[in-house]
Amino acid sequence: MLGALLLAGAATGTATAQVTSADYQRAAGMLADRTLPLLDGWLRDPNWLADGSLVYGVMSGGKTTYLRLDPATGRSTPAFDLQALAAAVSKANPKAKPVATDKLSLADVGSEDGGLRIRVRGDDHAYRCDGRGCTALVKPKSGDEPGVASPDGSREAFIRDWNLWLRDTATGKETRLTSDGQPDYGYATDNAGWKHTGDAVLVWSPDGRKIATFQQDQRKTSTMTLVGTNVGVPKVQQWKYPFVGDKDVTTIERVVIDVSAATPRTIRLRMPPDQHRSTCADDLLCSNGWEDVQWAQDGKTLAFVSTDRGHKSATLRVADAQTGAVRDVYTETVATQYQSAPALDSVNWRYLPASGEFIWFSQKSDWGHLYLHDLASGKLKRQLTSGHWNVTDIAHVDPATRTLWFSGVGREAGRDPYFVHYYKVGIDGGDVQLLTPEDANHAVTPSEDGRYFVDVASTIATAPVALLRDADGRQVAELARTDLSRLRAAGWVAPEAFTVKARDGKTDLYGQMFKPSNFDPAKHYPIITYIYPGPQVGSVRSRSFQPAHGDHQALAELGFIVIAVDGMGTPLRSKSFQDAWYGDMADNTLPDQIAALKQLAARYPWIDAARAGIWGHSGGGNATAGAMFRYPDVYKVGIAESGNHDNLSYEDDWAERYHGLLADKGDGKTNYSGQDNAAYAKNLKGKLFLLHGLMDDNVPPQSTLLVVDALMKANKDFDLLLLPNARHGYGADGYYVMRRRWDYFVRNLLGVEPPKEFELAPAK
Repeated sequence: MLGALLLAGAATGTATAQVTSADYQRAAGMLADRTLPLLDGWLRDPNWLADGSLVYGVMSGGKTTYLRLDPATGRSTPAFDLQALAAAVSKANPKAKPVATDKLSLADVGSEDGGLRIRVRGDDHAYRCDGRGCTALVKPKSGDEPGVASPDGSREAFIRDWNLWLRDTATGKETRLTSDGQPDYGYATDNAGWKHTGDAVLVWSPDGRKIATFQQDQRKTSTMTLVGTNVGVPKVQQWKYPFVGDKDVTTIERVVIDVSAATPRTIRLRMPPDQHRSTCADDLLCSNGWEDVQWAQDGKTLAFVSTDRGHKSATLRVADAQTGAVRDVYTETVATQYQSAPALDSVNWRYLPASGEFIWFSQKSDWGHLYLHDLASGKLKRQLTSGHWNVTDIAHVDPATRTLWFSGVGREAGRDPYFVHYYKVGIDGGDVQLLTPEDANHAVTPSEDGRYFVDVASTIATAPVALLRDADGRQVAELARTDLSRLRAAGWVAPEAFTVKARDGKTDLYGQMFKPSNFDPAKHYPIITYIYPGPQVGSVRSRSFQPAHGDHQALAELGFIVIAVDGMGTPLRSKSFQDAWYGDMADNTLPDQIAALKQLAARYPWIDAARAGIWGHSGGGNATAGAMFRYPDVYKVGIAESGNHDNLSYEDDWAERYHGLLADKGDGKTNYSGQDNAAYAKNLKGKLFLLHGLMDDNVPPQSTLLVVDALMKANKDFDLLLLPNARHGYGADGYYVMRRRWDYFVRNLLGVEPPKEFELAPAK
């Protein structure tokens, strides 16, 4: 009946009466691997070198030229021979497919002996390039364990057999630093439940004489088990995975290892074990490493932040690196959860022992700002920033001039409050100064010394302009200006920003809309909501220009309106905005998504809200199933990918941060009762497609299977796709999943059959 109604509607002005292979081809042409090569003058991979120069790439005609700029002169010269680098990469990996120059993307660049040390993204070798060409640097024969390089690059620390080792990068000579590591009680081990790698978590002192790390105790932590799909005896994968409410979860015992003497010495910090927590993530690592640990320049002391299991308090502590003595300096306690930035990313506190101070980030005013404190007493000296806006990232502190550079959002009146701008302020007082005046989103890459920064300004609809500016915001050079001519000629249309009111009818919400390139306002289009509920990020992927935002535009090309809205409960607004549904994660921004849907349908007659779909991945998968079960009369079609449908079946740090510690309510229920999707599966009315990778080591597959079981018990029809070997992100199966997603919406929202088994694959 539904399909019949939709087809009948098509004859009277409904969007698409049929979808052909040509439509799918046009949709595929809107994906990033097709659209990115159509950009000319696109800045790539900006890297500041130790000598103060900048290496960056400019892509035009599908090829990238890498340049090296001297900020003193503002002039750029070729950085290296890209063809030689591609040949070196191919030679270092003879069994791999030869690397095309237009596919090269640099992970990092550094200076070395007058040349450049280069790493290519996705490759495990390093390369040295100079005027004569590029050669692969030989890795030490002693082992392949990933290491963390010392400040001068001469040594690297790595994990072997649960102990920490040191390797000389020139000779390959190895020294064992610890000897008492044992299974599940090892040094520097990186395991957050959802993440379990061999990377070492540690911070070198600036002089390279000491290492701050920990011995991680997982001996009583729960175990996760996945069973592979293969012929014969199943291959089992197991690792430590703490769950919400577990009595015993992972802890860390902080240590300092002195590597300056002939015999390395381990100094244990004199304090109880800390929770495996950070102020910046549901992991110990922030965007730039283990940022919750910061050394004094002389290596004699280090500061770190301890966070309790529920993230309600954060305590700044200072340790003596010689004795292990620890002193508590300052504690902030909040009613919900403390984070050291308005969106989990990099920490915004700084240890300033030379001046006897520290900078602390707090949302105690309901907005994220910086405060200068006395290091000895912990007392507040002055508030550095204030107002109804947020500091997002401290970029550089100059102790000589007592100046601080940082990024922020929401300060400039009349602009999108999510637009990032760059600022500076005096530590001893003075007004905040705007350094990026353009009304746009600014992606900033500062130099190590803070004297310059790369500023790429753009919006979702306007092309990027990349400038080099000095520390006062003055333009030094134009690096690149993107031309969209070839992209537009290929049929690309810009998404549109919009504003609606939240569930309360008062608060502004910001979203993005994607319409077909052949949009006809006389027709009526089904609407699809892409959702990621947060609370650490929102649904909107980027406020900067991107040639593709996932497959939003591609999906729109098939005859849909696609939207993404950041609802209440997501970051980068006020603290109360983000905490709107703390302790009720089943909310998932859904009341705001529905409010947005209704307002847009009332505003635009070509939106058919009676044919509303929704999809999301991970937290978005959870939210999608929740939408289908809790609001079955609003959403008619949902695709829930790899959802954490019951947070009691997910790793501890996620829900305990945003929903709270497990608490018995005394009536046979807990504060987690009713937050799971299985409890509401009986309400399903529309079409639901569940997907999960069976080797998902982030959100275990049983999370979706619990929903499957509940749907079966409720005698509900639904669709299910289990990917036998896929992890959380699907990897090589991603294009197949994307095609199935398009098919499902075409079939069930448009009411027509998609082209059978359209072959969607990466661009060649």
